[in-house]
Amino acid sequence: MATASIDVYPRLAFATINPNIFGHFAEHLGECIYGGIWVGEDSPIPNTDGIRNDIVGLLRAMKAPVIRWPGGCFADDYHWENGIGPRDSRPRTINIHWGEVIETNHFGTHEFLRLCELVGAQPYLCGNVGSGSPREMRDWVEYCNFPGDSTRALARAANGHPEPYGVRYWGVGNENWGCGGNFDPEDYAVEYKRFSTFLRPFARQPFSLIACGPNGNNVDWSRRFFTKLGGYRHLHGFAAHYYCGTAGASTEYSDEQWYQLLDQAGRMEPLVKQQRALLDSVDPDRRIGLIVDEWGTWHPAQAGRNPAFLWQQNTIRDGLVAALTLDIFCRHADKVVMGNIAQTFNVLQAMALTEGDKMVVTPTGHVFTMYAAHQGAAAVHAHFHADAIAYGANGHVPGLAGSASVKDGQLVITAINANVSEPLESTLKLHGAEAASGSLTLLSGADIHAHNTFEQPDAVQPRETALEVGGGDVTITLPPACVALVRLALR
Repeated sequence: MATASIDVYPRLAFATINPNIFGHFAEHLGECIYGGIWVGEDSPIPNTDGIRNDIVGLLRAMKAPVIRWPGGCFADDYHWENGIGPRDSRPRTINIHWGEVIETNHFGTHEFLRLCELVGAQPYLCGNVGSGSPREMRDWVEYCNFPGDSTRALARAANGHPEPYGVRYWGVGNENWGCGGNFDPEDYAVEYKRFSTFLRPFARQPFSLIACGPNGNNVDWSRRFFTKLGGYRHLHGFAAHYYCGTAGASTEYSDEQWYQLLDQAGRMEPLVKQQRALLDSVDPDRRIGLIVDEWGTWHPAQAGRNPAFLWQQNTIRDGLVAALTLDIFCRHADKVVMGNIAQTFNVLQAMALTEGDKMVVTPTGHVFTMYAAHQGAAAVHAHFHADAIAYGANGHVPGLAGSASVKDGQLVITAINANVSEPLESTLKLHGAEAASGSLTLLSGADIHAHNTFEQPDAVQPRETALEVGGGDVTITLPPACVALVRLALR
């Protein structure tokens, strides 16, 4: 058995972990919305106002803090007025990005904001820059947020919500370097200034405008955007996208491909450091928050599924990718203010898969529930020591990686053992504090390809045991290919 150590300094906090880094993203793509979230009020599937009760329960269990909608590429061809008013009179439009299926518009602004109310999440609306206009987005803000008796506020009331929604987070376009208009950064900066000039809070409501950032860690794109933007600063967030992609397929991969994907996921860390450094050069007071509002794995299309729907199975490997990424965000809680995994249900790295009235939680979904313990806590310094794992010709991944936080006298440590075959015996050392009691929760599978299905929904699930603590060092054993959550009550 290999050995490792974890040194934690519970009294050395350096930032508060923003709950929004554990955020989600739901696009009109495949069965994410229809079947995944929305079944309609007449469905035999248990629902509240047409929204599945089981998915609401899951998102509440993971304390989903923010949900981004309606896209994605879909956002820059979405016209919000198609999704309000009586559902039977809403226009049937074409989803040009995802299979040219018919979009009924039955799930629109009110339905999405009802989902957020049921879950207890903040809504994050992504506006249409690519095929829309500043007026269209400005009117959407008024419709959602104006508290007076304007025509659009009165229309909102007539459609069932007299009080303003007070939506805080507004994205000014999506992937405008690609499907959102194929702008270069200078042209997008011009569009951003034009759109955002007309977007403003009403009645002093909290209001945050989020600009489209680069595809991956493209520092040059970011620099050119801010150079063209000049001194204009009507923006509050800057959102990069990073997909670590795949290695092999969703459920079929070698040991080397296992490590390759974790290596690719780890490249989120230099993105966070370098994009924040670029922002600091133009925003030393950090009024602009770094956001990663799309991230996750992206495997080849599943056999027998519509390739345009991006449905993929989700294994323990995806769970480790999620844990590794969330730990990066927590370790850099002073640099990241929001993250949104792609996507909530039935698409890419989903929290759960649905089929009719059935729902199965994925390993990624379990990770988000485990890691909710970090939300709003103070990030503290921690050092994880284990031999790096070499793979292929020149590749390597950390044998042990994680993060730590403290809240209300409880220390939370999360970590992954990336090794496919070797357990780790880890000595946990607390510096400047002692533990009175504790528990260890492990997420692992029978092998590195383990995943949950509708026939075997519990093949991969968290298992909690008590820890023996005596005030000093604590020893924990981490099985191969696992995600771990340690909770310690501090004296």
